[in-house]
Amino acid sequence: MNIILLGPPGAGKGTQAQRLVERHGMRQLSTGDMLRAAVKAETPVGLQAKAVMERGELVSDEIVSALIGEELDAMGADVGAIFDGYPRTEAQAGSLDSILAARGRSLDHVIELAVDEDALVERITGRYTCASCGKGYHDTFEQPRVPGTCDKCGSTEFKRRPDDNEETVRTRMAEYRAKTAPILPGYEARGLVSRVDGMADMDDVTAAIERLIAD
Repeated sequence: MNIILLGPPGAGKGTQAQRLVERHGMRQLSTGDMLRAAVKAETPVGLQAKAVMERGELVSDEIVSALIGEELDAMGADVGAIFDGYPRTEAQAGSLDSILAARGRSLDHVIELAVDEDALVERITGRYTCASCGKGYHDTFEQPRVPGTCDKCGSTEFKRRPDDNEETVRTRMAEYRAKTAPILPGYEARGLVSRVDGMADMDDVTAAIERLIAD
């Protein structure tokens, strides 16, 4: 099975992709992670990407496509793929179809985690973690049982990601809409698109995705 997971940063794609990996033995293909791994491993595509990045340029669609092809070949034909963060443009969507077809694969589902922008801003800007053990908390939804003290390790030091602020979150949402909106009609015409409420409880989102892929 080959699935594209769509949704803006903070929608929960990473969590749901990991659950699909654990439940179904699928492989999560995140282009950012794959690029870093290929550069570190100094694969042919990784060396190409490294040269581009060292010049301060964006990695081309051709390099990203080659990277995905390399990863699919290494996975084996019986392992399903979850595409996270790709494709983001119509050109990339076309490339992905070609990459899959060349390997006897095709897309089964395009699942969008739909979110409410204001609620997502609240979800992201309110989160923070223990500086010692990394346990996550939230100003509204999950505070430590003892104020100012981590439930897990007892530390009193906490931290927030510098980009977890309203301006950054709304910018990301706008970028997501601008980049993703053009690719959806093509997939909708093929009957591949399903939407899940990304603002629901994580377990409910997982259950909704499981129902979709079981059909």
